[in-house]
Parts: sequence; structure tokens; C-alpha cells
Amino acid sequence: MKKIKPQLSKILKKGKAIYLVYDHGLEHGPSDFNDKNVDPLYIIDIAKKGGYTGLVFHKGIAEKYNKEIKQSKVPLIVKLNGKTNLVKGEPISRQLCSVDEALKLGAVAVGYTIYIGSEHESVMFREFEKIQKESHKKGIPVILWAYPRGKSIKGKSKKDLMAYAARTALEIGADIVKIQYHGSQNDLKWAVKSAGKTKVVIAGGIKKDEKILLKQVKEIMDAGCTGLAIGRNVWQNKKPLEITKKIKKIIWKKLK
Repeated sequence: MKKIKPQLSKILKKGKAIYLVYDHGLEHGPSDFNDKNVDPLYIIDIAKKGGYTGLVFHKGIAEKYNKEIKQSKVPLIVKLNGKTNLVKGEPISRQLCSVDEALKLGAVAVGYTIYIGSEHESVMFREFEKIQKESHKKGIPVILWAYPRGKSIKGKSKKDLMAYAARTALEIGADIVKIQYHGSQNDLKWAVKSAGKTKVVIAGGIKKDEKILLKQVKEIMDAGCTGLAIGRNVWQNKKPLEITKKIKKIIWKKLK
């Protein structure tokens, strides 16, 4: 089958991105939720009204809320692997959904996590290799969640690990890499440079003060990132559409 260039334009707007991520129910359990945001319909509504460039779900929500997702017209990104936080030890996240399943659900891109540094990283690398190959044959972009984890990373610098995560994505063929920002803009600039032509988006992380969040968004964009993949800092906010608007102004340079 002839390889088709991944259609990144479907999940970017003028080269930038803001993805609303909602994989927390599997990854963290229901502890992140309240009576409102436990409902996927609430998340879909935020994504629609907020004008997000992508909405990230695992396959179960993508399947059961498929009609509402399609009606929202927000591009669907299906996360292909996942794990709970109940099992301790060296982390591993195995594939739960195929590229074909994601496409049938209407996905325009897929995502996959690799815990680099885990003793199980080779298993995740092998799965990613097949996913990347299949996705690119069908013109589907692949987003890599690249998170350093495991006993082997102890003592290593945050700068080196952040750049290593970004570089890993480039080396194994990811179109976009999602990494965690540890707070040094200079270190992030090096990570972005290390990613080469792979685009970098930053994980929103745990809920934080709005001023700190917006300051970090500005640092992230000034460092050369493509945008954010954000969850709790939006749908845990009492006014999710207002914080969305402020973040988008920074991403698309409308805020001086």
C-alpha cells in the first residue's frame, strides 16, 4: 500500500493546536471528576463551544458517544493504549484499540504512550512501530505521549529527560509529541530543537492557579511549541470556556 502524507492540517489551525484531553478516567480513575465533568457530554460540549482543534478519548467513549462527537465537528483523536494507576512497578501501557477501529469511529489522528526508561519500553516501541506504519499508510497522523518513567531515570536531569522524550518521538516517526514541561523555558527550547520536524505539544498536567497556567502557556509558545494537550486545567475549571479563550489568545498570538 502506498504511503500517504499524514494529514496534520485536520488537527491544526494555522499550524497551532489546542487538544482537549479526557483519558483520565482510565489513567487516574474517577478521582479527577466531579458531578459535571464525569459526564463525557460535558467535555464534548466544551470542545465544541471552545473551538478545540482536537478531542482525545479512549475507544470506549469514542464509540458510545460517537453521534455527539460527530455532531460537535471537533476532530477526534483516539488514544490507542492505556493503563490504570493501580498496578505498581515499572510502567507499561499496552494497545487497546487498533488503527482500523479508530478510523471506523471517525478518528483523524491516533495517540500512543511510551514510558521511555521503563524496563518495558521495548514492548511499547514494538507496538508503536506497527501503529506508526499502519497510520502513515492511511494518511493518519500519530501523536506520541512520551513520558520518562521507571527506576532507571532516577538521578537524571529534567532537561535531559525532556529533550530525550522529544528526540525519541522524532527518531521513531511520530508526527507530534506530547511531553511534560518542568518549568525552564530554555530547557524547553532545547527539547523543541531536539524534536526537529516533529511538532511539540505540552501536557496541561495537574490543575494549577490560572495565572501560573497562563504564564506557562506563554513560555511554552515562545519556546517554539505547537500548542497544548490540556485536560484538568480546563474541565476542572469553574469557567472552562473562559480559560479556553485566554489560552487560545496566547497560542494564536492575539494577546499582547
